[in-house]
Amino acid sequence: MESKPNNLATDRQVRRRVIFSFIGFFIFIGLVYLAFRWLYHTPDAAGVHAPLRKGYEVNEKIFGGTFNKNTLVKTYPLSAATTHVRVNGDVGMGEDFDPKTWKMHLVRNVGDTLLISMAEIKALPKTEIVFDFKCIEGWSQVTHWGGVKFTDFLAHFGLDSLAAYKYIGLQTPDKAYYVGIDMNSMLQPQTILCYEMNGKPLPYDQGAPLRLIIPVKYGIKHLKRIGTMFFSNTQPADYWAERGYDFYSGH
Repeated sequence: MESKPNNLATDRQVRRRVIFSFIGFFIFIGLVYLAFRWLYHTPDAAGVHAPLRKGYEVNEKIFGGTFNKNTLVKTYPLSAATTHVRVNGDVGMGEDFDPKTWKMHLVRNVGDTLLISMAEIKALPKTEIVFDFKCIEGWSQVTHWGGVKFTDFLAHFGLDSLAAYKYIGLQTPDKAYYVGIDMNSMLQPQTILCYEMNGKPLPYDQGAPLRLIIPVKYGIKHLKRIGTMFFSNTQPADYWAERGYDFYSGH
């Protein structure tokens, strides 16, 4: 006989909880809507709303602060490398370019530019890497590349002192595509100035005659057809960072 009032009390509690749950849900939806409207009306900062850009900067400090340039990415046997390498973008790859006349413009200081030929680069010890090339579009491929370690390149041309800068900037010859990269990532021993793919000279659409391969970064940082290289203590201009992506772009 006493179970009935208890059941009635339990029913009232359930109804009360359901009502409170609905009220809480609608309050949450309202707060999300207000937050979205606030975010939507905040000013842009380099192609993205300012609070999101601040989030990128916090991520960069966290990942950049914990990054160890001596930690190697996973490598694979040659047999694992694909023979059909995807082309990740063609900005800066105009047709009015002659690889035979190419020279890299390496800016040591304002008014002091070193011109470096492919013959000089190929005279350096070659290194090869087979790794999982990752794109921000969500795909990845195990790919095989060959070239000169960036650290060997600096040492050979007497540029070790430039490694003290915080960043390096790279541009295509037509300056249509450009990236900025933190120096620690560039000094990672698997970063190469690349002139071969699958044991053969780079194809035109893969950045011939020379491109960057930097395994600790996503594909948007692997600049094709290097035209100019320079050094800076402030973040250089970066094509995709200006369009709302993360400047750091590491993985």
